[in-house]
Amino acid sequence: MDVLIQPDDIDSARQVVLDVRWKLGGPSGHVEYLKGHIPGAVFVGLDTELAAHGEPEDGRHPLPEPADFQAAAQRWGIHAGDTVVAYDDNGGLAAARAWWLLRWAGFENVRLLDGGLAAWVAASGELETVDVRPQPGDVVLSSGKLPTIDIDGAAAFDGVLLDARAGERYRGETEPIDPRAGHIPGAVSAPTTDNLDAEGRFRKPGELRTRFEAMGVRDRVAAYCGSGVTAAHEVAALAIAGFDAALYPGSWSQWSNHPDRPVGTS
Repeated sequence: MDVLIQPDDIDSARQVVLDVRWKLGGPSGHVEYLKGHIPGAVFVGLDTELAAHGEPEDGRHPLPEPADFQAAAQRWGIHAGDTVVAYDDNGGLAAARAWWLLRWAGFENVRLLDGGLAAWVAASGELETVDVRPQPGDVVLSSGKLPTIDIDGAAAFDGVLLDARAGERYRGETEPIDPRAGHIPGAVSAPTTDNLDAEGRFRKPGELRTRFEAMGVRDRVAAYCGSGVTAAHEVAALAIAGFDAALYPGSWSQWSNHPDRPVGTS
């Protein structure tokens, strides 16, 4: 599975470029987008276009309904046969959600910009500030083309379940947003940020494979995070390393809102 694209290979005249800037707690990704983005890039709202709205028991970022996601992709100007590039300004931690959702919806020709906006700028890439509103596309999407597990599947997962959050959240030392601290019992701590090098680019495939194999990953593997966003980045890193991984979309935000579910803190 091809995952990454480099700045020199981007041409917004031939590709649909998606700016997926988002950070938990802000600032607004759209505000940052308007300060400067890759020419031709369309802003994508993670909370509004890459997630549905549900009850707390569903998690903070449930998967969007397929029809809603198809409508969003058409608003972005995507047609069948296009190449799509997603990026952000934080190592791909948010952009990976768009990458994963498009793959999940059956659109395979999508890549993550390795190193994100910083890599584009470092390659002497120019920026623009116009709010791009493309002509609608006609792409037809489906759903379920990448594997997922639900809350019961996470509880009974018979492979390696990776927790992509920061180590202190996994250990239950702090929990800034969800109702309980800790992790799903049996899960292995695998902070997403360790998928990247000091420049915010993905580590080499061999390095990533060594990292995940040290955690016991061999074949069956799944990932979760706080709300299913950065876990998509973990799935991308696993794909680069040669592993097919399932995503638990509800993640800790769903698990911790079910008082009957046990919590690990060791």
